[in-house]
Parts: sequence; C-alpha cells; structure tokens
Amino acid sequence: MPSDGSTSTSDVRSRLLREATRLFAAKGFEGTSLKDISEAVGIRKPSLLYHFPSKDLLRQSVLEQMLARWNEVLPNLLRAATSGVGQFDAVVEETVGFFVEDPDRARLLVREALDRPAHISRLIGEYVRPWAIIVCNYIRKGQQQGRVHADVDPESYVAQIINLMISSIATFQCVGDVTGPGLSPQQRLSRHIRELCRVAKSSLFLPTAN
Repeated sequence: MPSDGSTSTSDVRSRLLREATRLFAAKGFEGTSLKDISEAVGIRKPSLLYHFPSKDLLRQSVLEQMLARWNEVLPNLLRAATSGVGQFDAVVEETVGFFVEDPDRARLLVREALDRPAHISRLIGEYVRPWAIIVCNYIRKGQQQGRVHADVDPESYVAQIINLMISSIATFQCVGDVTGPGLSPQQRLSRHIRELCRVAKSSLFLPTAN
C-alpha cells in the first residue's frame, strides 16, 4: 500500500484534506497543484494520488467533508427558536466556532461560491436543504407561539444567517481592524462574534422573548 513512512492511512488522508482546504482557500483550485498539496503534507505525489486519484476528487472530498461536518451542528442553531432564547447565543457561538476554528473553511466556501456557483448550489441542495426545511418549520412554530417576529421569512432568514456566518468569518481578517486600535486579534474576534449573535437573535425573536 503506497504510504510515506509509518504515517497511518487515515492520518494522511486527514492531513491532505486539511492542507487542500488551506491551499484552495488561499490560491484557488486552479492556482493549487497536487504537488503543492503533497509537499505541504510531506508526502510524495503518488501517495496523494493513492488517496485521491485526481485533484477534482480531492476538491469534492474537501467540500463534502466540510458540509457534512457543519451539517451535524448547524440544525441546532435555529431549533433554539422554539426551545428558548437562553440557548441561542451558545448555539450560534458553537456554529460560528466551526469556522473560527479554521477560517479557511469559510474562505474556501466563499471562493467556491464565486468560482463555481452551480456546483456549490448542488451541494447545498444535498447537504443543507433537507434540514433547512425542518428548521423553517421550527421558526413558523415560534411565530405561532408569539416568540418570533411574525414578518420573518423563514427560508430567507436561514439563507441570510448562513451567508452572514460564512462571509463574516471569511472576511474578518480584512475588516477586523474596524473594531479599533489597541485590541488583540482575539479581542476583536470576540467582539465580532458577539455582535453577530446579537444581530441573529434580535432579527428573529420578539423583544419580549429576550
């Protein structure tokens, strides 16, 4: 079995996905070679091709893994609309944390959405739309209970929150200094996430529910 050193197959695959995410986000799919990725991981190109026979299959695996992992966490975000606003901040922070943990995830999704919108649309349909339908029903239930703004458009709200989370983390490195001088990057990021949570919550819940 092709391998470099004693590194396990699963570890090599995980590192390939991680470095491909970073390089695709930074340089784009066309600007990244398989040689770039294999060198970043510290293996030979034939070893990379053992795990992923083509660059396109590697890109597909990166995106599918990312959406599948996010798909495990994201549904909790708006289900909080019927379980109480006390959970809302924590759930938003948990969801945003997926992208804060590795901002290249957000940057790659933004880049792919601009470069290959039709493909990303298909992936969203496969991974996001099924739970989004369920979440929209939770929002409608919250509206019926008088805790969610009656004029909220559930489907559009879900789309806007997804876009807000991804794009705000993807671009934070560029606009983070707007929060003012004298703050550490972590302090600026904390303020950014707090405001993101406030916007998401206040646009969903009625003031009496807060």
